[in-house]
Amino acid sequence: MLLKKRDLSDCQALYSLLTHPDVFPFIRHKPNSYEEYLFITKQTIEAEERGEMISRTIVDEWDRPIGTINLYDIENGAGFLGTWLGKLYHGKGYNILAKELFFEELFFVQNVETVLLQIRLENIRSQKATEKIPYVTFANQSRPSVYKAINENPSGYRYNLYEITKDAFSLYYKKNNSQVQGPIHPLEA
Repeated sequence: MLLKKRDLSDCQALYSLLTHPDVFPFIRHKPNSYEEYLFITKQTIEAEERGEMISRTIVDEWDRPIGTINLYDIENGAGFLGTWLGKLYHGKGYNILAKELFFEELFFVQNVETVLLQIRLENIRSQKATEKIPYVTFANQSRPSVYKAINENPSGYRYNLYEITKDAFSLYYKKNNSQVQGPIHPLEA
């Protein structure tokens, strides 16, 4: 599995995956049509060019698009993670692999210091997946101003906050890749 830069040619496959009822409620931008998803993807690519976000398409072993992973609202070396996978790919290990590849790029190439995850309370699948990651910290109490801000929203949704720091990921990475110098999975353009 690899990550690649976002590309309009992947939109048809991704749109058909994100409209599944187990996926759609939990994505950040909810397009009402394929054309709207194309427009959102074009905006995403432009936002990355401006340094406002980092966005990648997750592809499987056969180079088929299966989801996306993004770092939104980048400010002062920190941003919010957003990931989704098509329903067919749930529970197959793609989530953690995609995250580790993305974190390698964020922390070792892009010089990001902190990745924040806000997960809706009713999204039990994502909370369980996040809590399995050994370098994640539950951050509701350690980042009270961020926790308060994400829960003061017009949607009325309530969130838990998690954090991954460059230091925590680096320790994990060094322990598990002691013979490797630098990132083990270069980003394919």
